[in-house]
Amino acid sequence: MNRRPLLHRLEVRSVVVFRALQLGDMLCAVPALRALRSALTDAHITLVGLPWAGQFAERFSRYIDEFIPFPGHPLLPEQPARQHDLTSFYAEMGARDNSLAIQMHGSGDITNEIVAGFGAHAMAGYTRGDPVCTDTTALLPYPETGTEPERVLALVEKIGAHPAGKHLEFPLSPKDERELHDSGVAEGLEPGSYICVHPGARYRDKCWPPERFAEVADQLADEFGVDVVLTGSAAEAALAGQVAAHMRNHAVNAAAPISIGAMAHLMRGARLLVCNDTGVSHLAAGLKLKSVVIFSKADIARWAPLDRHNHRCIWDPGAERAATVLQHARALLSGAEPDSERATGMWPYW
Repeated sequence: MNRRPLLHRLEVRSVVVFRALQLGDMLCAVPALRALRSALTDAHITLVGLPWAGQFAERFSRYIDEFIPFPGHPLLPEQPARQHDLTSFYAEMGARDNSLAIQMHGSGDITNEIVAGFGAHAMAGYTRGDPVCTDTTALLPYPETGTEPERVLALVEKIGAHPAGKHLEFPLSPKDERELHDSGVAEGLEPGSYICVHPGARYRDKCWPPERFAEVADQLADEFGVDVVLTGSAAEAALAGQVAAHMRNHAVNAAAPISIGAMAHLMRGARLLVCNDTGVSHLAAGLKLKSVVIFSKADIARWAPLDRHNHRCIWDPGAERAATVLQHARALLSGAEPDSERATGMWPYW
């Protein structure tokens, strides 16, 4: 006999969601978090994630009520495990007496055991092992196809939540605007007058060469009369400087010690983003900022934005396709595609 979905069988007063990942991965979970909140309007939803994600939980307070930093696990690469904090962390989680724990961190090979340790009355997640469906457990087959937002959203749908849209979002605040203003990195820039080029990534072996970014940026500046703003963290300022050094045109180096929110506010005023496959590509999707994203290693079908008209994803591991990147950047800046193409809203990958 088929069981009703888990959320329809339980009285869920409190939920703990586990997803201990970086910016782009967290943004891909927003449709699932939005659907979960829509299904459980009165439940207390806690996110357990990497320490930086406290700011993510604050920004998405419509969907998340509380944040708890995860001390790590020896087999998870995102951060070193703080061994001395593990015992107290699991003791605190168990004392919370949560109604439901949701493993929202991939296939569950390592993370299902972590989430089972939270001691919630019920648990849901994906597994690559045999599916488990009991009165209090729903471990479902991990999907090997689909974009990341679709995969995560499918999990909460299968346990009883109705989707509330697949789109990403990134709400901005007056605090973000003030921080950007006070930093001075955007001084003199008028909204709509510039493009952003983000040459960095968490792992440098994913990065397109600085001279390729410079080539594209110079050509777009010449053809469209736009300013070029190089974005990144403070640790990426030197890389942005390499791009600037290869350019004929002046570029604003805005790689600085500002928050993700301040950088997003800067990007909101841009006409286009050119970047590697990294978290800012999902930030652009959340901001509705058109983008060209260069892939070299990651699964493009999984990590490309859903809207392939406004976000063009180019496969270029050999850094040989600057002309293709330019072609799609020009199309996005000019809006010159045929109506028949534009009407579909979906493009293939290039």
